[in-house]
Amino acid sequence: QVQLVESGGGLVQAGGSLSLSCASSGRTFSTLIMGWFRRVPGQEREFVASMSALGGNRVYADSARGRFAITRDNAKNTLYLQMNNLKPEDTAVYYCAAKSSAFLYSTSTSGSTYHYWGQGIQVTVSS
Repeated sequence: QVQLVESGGGLVQAGGSLSLSCASSGRTFSTLIMGWFRRVPGQEREFVASMSALGGNRVYADSARGRFAITRDNAKNTLYLQMNNLKPEDTAVYYCAAKSSAFLYSTSTSGSTYHYWGQGIQVTVSS
């Protein structure tokens, strides 16, 4: 079992930055593929970014590429999402997710393949 706890959300003006963190416990973090997703009320969950367990491989949604950066510190069991040049359309609840996999150098963009989810944290970008 894996427990995930997000932190770092809040309110920011358009053009500003926020950094999200996701603390993991319960399983060796370096064996988990990690991802960030977001959901706007009334809309489907949307993929944001994913990072492999090992090797530093990353993949981003088109909406995040060039503005967001996903990183992880396996020694601290923590996943990060640095969000720059935020836009009002980035307003959503952001979720951290973890996936157990034998393919430690892979990423995953599909939420349905993730096994564990955090409770979510609100990010609001004002115009």
